[in-house]
Amino acid sequence: MAHGTLMEFTDSTFSNDVLQSDLPVVVDFWAEWCGPCKMLTPIFEALSVEFEGKIRMGKVNVDDNPQIAAKYGIVSIPSLLFFNRGTIAEQHTGLMAQAALKAKINKVFKL
Repeated sequence: MAHGTLMEFTDSTFSNDVLQSDLPVVVDFWAEWCGPCKMLTPIFEALSVEFEGKIRMGKVNVDDNPQIAAKYGIVSIPSLLFFNRGTIAEQHTGLMAQAALKAKINKVFKL
């Protein structure tokens, strides 16, 4: 599912790719059957290109990676978690417009 600069995080890679990342990370928790998740994907992909080198962006399929979804209490999707140095700095549940998500990323990570 990863496209361009968009990463795919799994139960086994999450700690290394997200929690130990030198860059801030935005994680999109999603599933194939989720309509709003599919609507968010092209927005997320476009922003991952725009913010390349400044932040890392990736997705976690909750059906394939239930451990990490459970660890962070993900019950509604899409859910976005904003990590800075391994700590959740912000979270958002639901679809976001591209401009709103870009503004939130800039605000949360002070870019």
